[in-house]
Amino acid sequence: MGLSWQQGPLAPAAVGRFLVPDALPDRMLFAEPLRRRMRVRFGDTWIVDSEDVVLLHEPGRYPVAYFPLGDVTADVLQPGERTTRHRDLGTTAWYTVRAGTQSRPRAAWQHTELPDYAGDLKGRVAFAWRAMEAFYEEDERIVGHAADSYHRIDIRSTSRHLVVRSGDRVVADTIRPLVLYESGFAPRWYVPRADVDESALTPAEGQTFCPYKGLASYYDIADAHRAAWSYEDAWTEVRRVCGLVSFEPDEIEVLLDGIRLRLEPGQGVVSHGVDRNLGLDETTAVRQA
Repeated sequence: MGLSWQQGPLAPAAVGRFLVPDALPDRMLFAEPLRRRMRVRFGDTWIVDSEDVVLLHEPGRYPVAYFPLGDVTADVLQPGERTTRHRDLGTTAWYTVRAGTQSRPRAAWQHTELPDYAGDLKGRVAFAWRAMEAFYEEDERIVGHAADSYHRIDIRSTSRHLVVRSGDRVVADTIRPLVLYESGFAPRWYVPRADVDESALTPAEGQTFCPYKGLASYYDIADAHRAAWSYEDAWTEVRRVCGLVSFEPDEIEVLLDGIRLRLEPGQGVVSHGVDRNLGLDETTAVRQA
């Protein structure tokens, strides 16, 4: 989660509310200094290096980093013919990004007719995450999307009884699950492999990437598509769930202390997908670099 997506305070499906006398606008954008050095690599070249990045939080979207035009390498941005209109920020001009022998159309954008209240983004440009080779904060690569400083994960041990069923079949039965609290999401319950009937799990095609947890692999269970997932090589910060299996209550029956779990609206995972089709080897190398 972050400020503006999933169930964050600025998201359309916010789980909480502001205790103010008057109704807030339906949409609120929030821009703030990132206060971190960020760099972008494209065409085997550093095309931008800045300590003056502004992070834009927009309802229902991942945060986006905006860089001062002055911090972008000369001649990298080639004006294109495409323009669009942002519902809050006005006319948006799109650029082709060129560096070395590589060129990518519509890989960067700038809001060129900003309303007065959005002056924080004036003279700034954003780069399409998947179009670039890599983004870095200092010397560490950030994969998936811009990191949100409001995002937090806590993992707790519990002795509660968790049972997963597929029809009459018990897929998992444990009294030692780990519960992972990720801000804005429903609690996610992770089961040790020894307490899972792995013959019920059929590996599913496709993986997704979380900048906070790593690369997730999925499993089908009978007719339930992608009903379970596992982080086979979870990031160090969440290593406790490495290799454990979590089950999707919307796809399969998950009972906690005899009560069936159901996700509330807005608690489902909004998948970003794999960044540039990264595989496990490369994402592991990112964390070890």
